[in-house]
This record gives sequence, structure tokens and C-alpha cells, in this order.
Amino acid sequence: MVRRVDDLRARLRRSLSELDSRIETEWDAIPAAVLIPIYQEEGHWKLLFTRRTDSVDVHAGQVSFPGGQIEASDGTAISAALREAEEEIGLNPADVDTLGQLNPLFTVTQFLIHPVVGFFPWPYSLTPNPSEVARTFGVPIDWLSDPKNLEVRERRPMISGPNVRVYYFKEFEGETIWGVTARITLNFLQLVNVENR
Repeated sequence: MVRRVDDLRARLRRSLSELDSRIETEWDAIPAAVLIPIYQEEGHWKLLFTRRTDSVDVHAGQVSFPGGQIEASDGTAISAALREAEEEIGLNPADVDTLGQLNPLFTVTQFLIHPVVGFFPWPYSLTPNPSEVARTFGVPIDWLSDPKNLEVRERRPMISGPNVRVYYFKEFEGETIWGVTARITLNFLQLVNVENR
């Protein structure tokens, strides 16, 4: 009996040391990718956002970055983000200089979003898909970086537990950037601010 306990202990020690450090959820998150499109207009760097139509299945009427589910045929998050940006706003993947990805994040709607950062030339003739995108608009990075334009609210969670912090940017040209899009934007701004030091 002692030998079996020692064997079990050794097997568990070995198995535990071989585990990777990935995070597991109790549900299967849907892999998705978004493009954070950056462009320069009149000397100001801007991020391009979209407002989704009221008729789409998920996140209807909300401000977002172009993106969607990662399909098996995409191969990578970068390919998915570029494909979705072309489908949603007519941004040709060949016109995007992709620089890399921010850390992925989970949403309360059970998506695992991979944000991809890329530059594109301006002016550019965007062609929003009318069934998915109601509008595109640019917001200066300087405006987004100003703490006066950010608000943190608390919401009750969808399941029991402590309140959840939700980020909102003040209204810009009639649009409100909030939720996961605001979180992605803040993660991007944090990276930009580190680079500016």
C-alpha cells in the first residue's frame, strides 16, 4: 500500500509539472479576431471603429472594431481579422501593415478575442457592408488617451458574484465606445503609452 501511494505521488508530481499554464473556462469560448485599424489624418493618429447594424445577431448596434469568428480556413487570428475587415468595411488585406497582436481576452458573451494591430493608408475608400456595418468613424488616439474621456461603471454580473467593472469612453461624434471594445482600446493605449516613455 505504501508503494502505491508513493507511485501515485510521483506520477502526480510528474504530471503536474508537465501541465501548461493555459486558462480553462467552464464553457467553450468562441475564438474571434478583431483588427485595430490605425491611420493618420491631418497629422493625427486615429483608430477606426465601426457601429454594427441593429440587424446583426451578436452585439447589434454596438461600436466595435472590424472582426468576427476565426474560421478553420483562416489558419491564424491575423488572417481572420484581415478577412473580416475586408468583408465588413472593404479594407484590402494587402493594404494593411500588421504589426502583431495584443493579448487575447474573454468576453461575457463567451468569445475569446484576439486583437490584431495594423496600419492602413489614408485617405482610403472604405465600403461598409450594409448588412453588418451602419457606420465607420475615426477617433484620435490623443482623445482616447485623455483620462477625462474615460468612465468606469459597475454592472451586476450575468451570474452571481461581485459587480463587474465596465469601461466607457465619453460620446464621440454621437457614438459610445464601451465594453470589450473599450477594454481592447485601453490595452492598446497602454502599449502606446509604454512606447512613448
